[in-house]
Amino acid sequence: MTSESGSFVKGLVLGGLFCALVTLLGHVRLGAGPRPHEHHHLQAPNREDVLNLSEGERAQLGRTLRVYCLILVRPKDLGHWAAVKETWSKHCDQADFFSSEKVKVFDSIVLDANDMWLMMRKAYKITYERYKNEFNWFFLAHPTTFAIIENLKYFLLKKDPSQPFYIGHTVKSGDLEYVDGDGGIVLSIESLRRLSTVFEDTDKCPEQGGMIWKLSEDKQLAVCLKYMGVFAENAEDSEGKDVFNTKSVGALIKEAMASQPQQVVEGCCSDMAVTFSGLAPNHMHVMMYGVYRLRPYGHTYNDALVFLPPPGSDND
Repeated sequence: MTSESGSFVKGLVLGGLFCALVTLLGHVRLGAGPRPHEHHHLQAPNREDVLNLSEGERAQLGRTLRVYCLILVRPKDLGHWAAVKETWSKHCDQADFFSSEKVKVFDSIVLDANDMWLMMRKAYKITYERYKNEFNWFFLAHPTTFAIIENLKYFLLKKDPSQPFYIGHTVKSGDLEYVDGDGGIVLSIESLRRLSTVFEDTDKCPEQGGMIWKLSEDKQLAVCLKYMGVFAENAEDSEGKDVFNTKSVGALIKEAMASQPQQVVEGCCSDMAVTFSGLAPNHMHVMMYGVYRLRPYGHTYNDALVFLPPPGSDND
């Protein structure tokens, strides 16, 4: 009995040491980076910031702030794929669908990969090689995400794409802070350039992940970017509300009704929201109607800045 008890204790000790070692290795892997980073909450400009711009500056920004959209899709996503193609993606300056395999009914860039992290890697690599001199901002989304690209451009108005950062809805997991892919991920051209560089280093940014446990694609992206001094930044409006949402409008309203019944609208979402997630295809068409088509008669919209649609676009 004593021998069995001693073996049990030894097992506990050895197991504890092994867990400690795994945890230490995990922190070493995730914690490595060229510099310490203080998290920032990046905010959209307020109306006064825009009004202080000259008419010439506003017109120039409206023409030159260009966003390239990458949508990662699989054959099982055909319903969402069609909805995204028919709705918000038309407002991107260019949008491409990156598919895990060839699908006859839709044009796409075929990646020949089913793993989401490998798909993301290949999509970013192709994007950088083809469009590094054409666009300064790169927005990646899943097919269940609805995006208001004009609000994204407004948010990016005074951000410098030559700086190494990426934005969205940030989440903290242990020592790692990352942008949740469900809400969409925006990379500056400099962060995409650095990402394309670290892709070549399989020790720092492995294709299949170099840890004992498998990381989700958005976490793995954060690890690779962190090695290159690129950190996740939370995007907010001028009042501090999140603009990248990882839930649908309906889910956010239900939460607001439960927690802030006197301020349902104010407690739900930002007026400058960029994304909502978890939408069914028919809900995307409803969102399109509400965002771009429904207007109260007689109400005048005095927007200080207008983002022109891409040439030849049939957007709403």
